[in-house]
Amino acid sequence: MAGVEVKNVGSPDETRSFGGKGEGAVLDVSGHSVLYGRFDPGWRWSEHIKPIAGTEKCEATHLIYCISGRMKIVHDDGSEGEIGPGDVTAIEPGHDAWVVGDEPCISIDFGGYRQYAQSGS
Repeated sequence: MAGVEVKNVGSPDETRSFGGKGEGAVLDVSGHSVLYGRFDPGWRWSEHIKPIAGTEKCEATHLIYCISGRMKIVHDDGSEGEIGPGDVTAIEPGHDAWVVGDEPCISIDFGGYRQYAQSGS
């Protein structure tokens, strides 16, 4: 790689469906995976990604910046939070999440979990 690498979410390395309720644009930047996601109203991890991942809860580690919309996250340890525009959140494996309201949640995940929304993830 050169000293500077620039990629655009409009031309991702890969796209993934979020169970018919949104999609993710995956970019590999200098050995790091970045996921630009659109989660549509009605999206819920346990309904739309669980069948793809085949795990009981989301087992990804996330480091998310929320651009627009809102998302609720509930962790197995009892902690929970709701993110909205401008919020940054770190989420450990073992959680469920869903879109709050009638606006898509747009976010960028720098967590580096390359397998998100793939079989066995």
